[in-house]
Amino acid sequence: MTDENDIIANRRDKAARWLRTTGSYPNRFRRDSEAAALHALARDKDKAALEAEQIETAVCGRVMLRRVMGKASFITLQDASGQIQCYIRRDDVGEDAYEGFESLWDLGDIVGVRGTLMRTNKGELTVHAREIELINKTVRPLPEKYHGLTDQETKYRQRYLDLIMSEESRRTFRVRSQIIAAVREFFLARDFMEVETPMMHVIPGGAAARPFITHHNALDLELYLRVAPELFLKRLVVGGFERVFEINRNFRNEGLSTRHNPEFTMLEFYWAYHDVEDLITLTQDLLRHLAERVAGGQPVSYQGQTLDFGAPAARMSMVEAVAAHTGLTEDDALDEAKLGALLERNNVPIEPGWGWGRLLSEAFETWVEERLIQPTFVTHYPTEISPLSRRNDEDERVTDRFELFVAGREVANGFSELNDPADQAERFRAQVAAKAQGDVEAMAYDEDYIRALEFGLPPSAGEGVGIDRLVMFFTDAPSIRDVLLFPLMRPEQANVTLPEGGLESDDG
Repeated sequence: MTDENDIIANRRDKAARWLRTTGSYPNRFRRDSEAAALHALARDKDKAALEAEQIETAVCGRVMLRRVMGKASFITLQDASGQIQCYIRRDDVGEDAYEGFESLWDLGDIVGVRGTLMRTNKGELTVHAREIELINKTVRPLPEKYHGLTDQETKYRQRYLDLIMSEESRRTFRVRSQIIAAVREFFLARDFMEVETPMMHVIPGGAAARPFITHHNALDLELYLRVAPELFLKRLVVGGFERVFEINRNFRNEGLSTRHNPEFTMLEFYWAYHDVEDLITLTQDLLRHLAERVAGGQPVSYQGQTLDFGAPAARMSMVEAVAAHTGLTEDDALDEAKLGALLERNNVPIEPGWGWGRLLSEAFETWVEERLIQPTFVTHYPTEISPLSRRNDEDERVTDRFELFVAGREVANGFSELNDPADQAERFRAQVAAKAQGDVEAMAYDEDYIRALEFGLPPSAGEGVGIDRLVMFFTDAPSIRDVLLFPLMRPEQANVTLPEGGLESDDG
């Protein structure tokens, strides 16, 4: 077997010989069609029809297959739209060009071909070459075509190579683009305005999460990469933009796992003069819209389970969910002592300062969350764990908040917004106290946000939706790293690889 270093050395020699004739990497070749368009154009044309029409075309792409057969050869080119075969004959392209094809071209090279469309005797659409040009002489060999790129870590580190070799990976990121476009289409059609808010915050806030910290030298100021855009978006609602949304990155200094990457994409939107019930309806409509745009309105298969985003989602309160999955009655689930006893009995770690709301949430995460497979709205979250949500009018222990769960994981978090400045200030103070006691995810006190509330936030509802997790469902991806073009990895020089499951985050 030829050593890869020998292959690279041989290709470097070919590149040097090629450059002696070209002088530089050329940028002259212009195509007029992509592979998919040519297949569509010739779909109903047989061999005789193409021969009669003599359709001229120019294509370019990467050589993925190469069969040299004396004076005539075949190559398969791959561009962004697909693949097309080309037929290269010495008598048609000339002696010098064909000699260069034989001696300099390799799999993976980027080339251009001009010629006419034809079909082979087996019926395969082919460009019969009249002119050929080597556009980029590649130095490194592609993986062997029958096995492809099999090492998962290499797929993540060298995504460019994964995209060259895998139509499945290319499809995943096309679907991702379709989902983001469909989300934008959905909100723009409902008169929401797309906005951009700061990525660097003086005060971390908007979610319970540990922030990344950076430093601005000119101002000598400690800054935080945003964990959520929420407080800035609600400032815009105060200012009179009553329907706003943002699709952008959040950053949370947490572990790596199949479900978590420290940098991830969220949709977040705010809607004045609406409440949590309106959000649930809108979210259901959004899921249906995505299913229609991406999956033709059909249920999708995810890791052996069928998910129906078009059907009405299930709905239950957190108390009802815990009671249904633990053997407790709903009255028991409302009892702080009984919840604590259940957790202790099952060796679930709890902290002395936790109240009923935190205990209920812990029971939910322990016994319920992973069992919610079909889309399910879990409502009435405890006030204790919902510092930005409006209290429920009938029971102040809970808020008008829901989370949407699919396939055992949270996908969306929405609530009627807390717009009482005094109540918000008190909850911020409670968060500051929790931070002082060691809670690294607790929020800081944002004085300017309180000031904004004092100017008046209309009754509003807001929600965050995890784009990466939606893409996972629609592409049947087992890991979030499969749907991120460039997931975070340890530096290669560290010579340490993550285990298959990654380093699990402690937030579920």
